[in-house]
Formats: sequence, C-alpha cells, structure tokens
Amino acid sequence: MSQLLRVMNFNVSADGLAAGERQSLENPFGLPGAERLFSWAGATASWPMRTDPGGSRGLDDYFTRDFARNIGAEIMGRNKFGPQRGPWTDLDWQGWWGDEPPFHTPVFVLTHHERPSITLSDTTFHFVAGDPAAILERAREAARGQDVRLGGGVTTVREFLAAGLVDTLHVAVSPVELGSGLRLWDSPEDLLDRYHLEVVPSPSGVTHHLFWRR
Repeated sequence: MSQLLRVMNFNVSADGLAAGERQSLENPFGLPGAERLFSWAGATASWPMRTDPGGSRGLDDYFTRDFARNIGAEIMGRNKFGPQRGPWTDLDWQGWWGDEPPFHTPVFVLTHHERPSITLSDTTFHFVAGDPAAILERAREAARGQDVRLGGGVTTVREFLAAGLVDTLHVAVSPVELGSGLRLWDSPEDLLDRYHLEVVPSPSGVTHHLFWRR
C-alpha cells in the first residue's frame, strides 16, 4: 500500500508568508502577529492542544480532527522544534510542547547537528541529517504502513516540494498580511503544474487550499 507524504493544516497569510525570520524563545513564530494565522485552528473543538471543553464544529474542525488520521510518523524542520541554531548548547530543550507533545508518533527533526533521541509520553524525537528522500525513507519505515506528515516549517515544506516528494497539501490561507517573512509561495498557482487544487472557503474567514498530485 502506498504511504503518502502529507502536509496538513499548514498556515499562511494572504501574502503567502508562513513565519517571520526572527524566531526566538519569546517569539516562536518569528514575527509579531504571526500567531493570527493559527487562530482558526485553535478555535476548533478538535485542536490537539485544547485543554478546555468547547470549541467550534464544522469545516475547520474537520481539518483539525483529521490531523492524526492514518499518520504513523512526522518530519519537521529544526526551527519547528525549537529556536536554537548551530550546535546544540542546551540538551535540556525538548520542544515547545511540554511533556505530552501532540504528535503521538516518531518525529524526525531535520538538523545538521545530530543529538540523542528523546521520548516524551508516546512521542519520540529523532534528530537526523540527510537529503529529503533519505529522511522520508526512514520516516516511512517508522510509520509501519501509515502515511507520513510533513509538519513544516516553511523552509522544510519548500525543500520537500522541490524534491517532488509531497503527495498532498492542505494549506489554510488566513485573511491577514504579514508583509515580510518566510514565504511558501507567491501564489497558490505556483503549484498547479504539479498539483490539482480545490479551494474551499470557511465561515471563519480562512480559505482552505487542497492540493493533490496530477
């Protein structure tokens, strides 16, 4: 059975930006206001990090509820895991998510500076180097027949797109403009030579872009 590489619930602004360039411990998204891109997801009943009851149902909730369906492993860039750069100077840092990360699978963190794997609850983070195809092969083996989620950030998604490895993408475009930062695209049409596209507007104001291979 084919194992897909899926980008899910990836957020960009109306001007195609997914994060700022000045990420820090105090500013995880690297740009003031970038957290507005995620507000649609955080408002849903099925948001993985929700700690209180309630939340919206409907289209947006469908996408957050789908986050873990048939996912057996995740690949993410180092910047999604944390703000450190270069050689690891603080091995006590274990990610943004606390003792119970929302992934519940093996996670492969791309880095030029490997470090020992760490396990938090039912999530194990492996710190790996290599080209995208080799990392995807490792993740598929760990996924045991299920799909692999490509979690970002934007540089990682662009790298795997350039390598022709991404099978499906769900990109949520928020009606805000950030002006400067790390760009996923100039326009969704940039991907139409390789992907079909369905555009679905939501009452929350975001527009869901669904891509699948031609």
